[in-house]
Amino acid sequence: MSTRTILTVFGTRPEAIKLFPLCHALEADPRFESRICVSGQHRGMLDQVLEIAGIVPHHDLDVMQPDQSLDALTARLLTGLGAVMDEERPDWVVVQGDTATAMCGALAAYYRKIPVAHVEAGLRSGNIHHPWPEEVNRKVIGSFAALHFAPTETAANALKRENIDPAGIHVTGNTVIDALHWITDRIDREPRLACDLAPLEKRFAGKRIIGVTSHRRENFGGGMEGIAEAIRRLAAREDVAMIFPVHLNPNVRKVMNDELAGLDNVALIEPLDYPHFARLLDIATLMLTDSGGVQEEAPALGKPVLVMRETTERPEGVEAGTARLVGTDADRIVAEATRLLDDEAAYSAMAKAHNPFGDGKATQRIVELLAAVTLPGSA
Repeated sequence: MSTRTILTVFGTRPEAIKLFPLCHALEADPRFESRICVSGQHRGMLDQVLEIAGIVPHHDLDVMQPDQSLDALTARLLTGLGAVMDEERPDWVVVQGDTATAMCGALAAYYRKIPVAHVEAGLRSGNIHHPWPEEVNRKVIGSFAALHFAPTETAANALKRENIDPAGIHVTGNTVIDALHWITDRIDREPRLACDLAPLEKRFAGKRIIGVTSHRRENFGGGMEGIAEAIRRLAAREDVAMIFPVHLNPNVRKVMNDELAGLDNVALIEPLDYPHFARLLDIATLMLTDSGGVQEEAPALGKPVLVMRETTERPEGVEAGTARLVGTDADRIVAEATRLLDDEAAYSAMAKAHNPFGDGKATQRIVELLAAVTLPGSA
């Protein structure tokens, strides 16, 4: 049986985390010829994941430029990825999630009539402006992907409501859980991989740590200001410390540095590599985030998540009780965090809720589906 060439396309840190288990599995499987193209949509943060996972891309487009507009980025991605596909001529293109890289990779493949497999398919918030532009990116990919690897039944049902052929929809779980298991096992074997947080752990000994991440475009401006105010008020508690790896985007950095720099119980630190972020999840009492991935990862370690957004494309977590939508209003964030800090029963209900995002076996399900599907034009 001839091998199938799979071109896996990604460009950001979250994509790399969710796809490196699949890259490992495809590389090890003789049924496939695995090729990898990274766009460099994130640079330093992407490279950190590639290094720890041992991934060496075959193509690196390095597309990012300072203050690049979305339309300029999209144009560079589409032409660059198209050129790679013309060279590689893969049997399948695999994309993940909802980034500009994923959308452009899928579109470039569609223009060449190369079938697309979408990892983490079917996430929908129902609002094309929240998250923006990710919601539309997902819908674009979903409109023509041939295989849709939905993390949950909820995601699969969202695709079916959009009249997508059920034959191409498969519930696999989310590969982010596979990745988290991989990295936590690696840290257990090699503790030095996540030792850089030790000074903060010592500094904040005896306090309950709240981990914070925030980067969503729709929160730029007033939303970021509300988040900063909430952090400042929570950090006034003597029993709490905040660890906040601050995103590189200046729309995030300026607000947080202006509002929070110098506070004793707040550590504004550089973005963490993957092992150190896994360590932060492990030592945190709870997480405040507007990230998508954290809504999946933190519950796998029994940590409640307060989602600082008005909508989420991961409603399963809210329904299961592992996450709660709190928006960006400082009063509401503070009230919900205080309830979890002060009410043991409320905290336990979220910490012990079943994580709906998978069992750590999504990768092997995806590999078998890629191997089993009939290639276009074959008998």
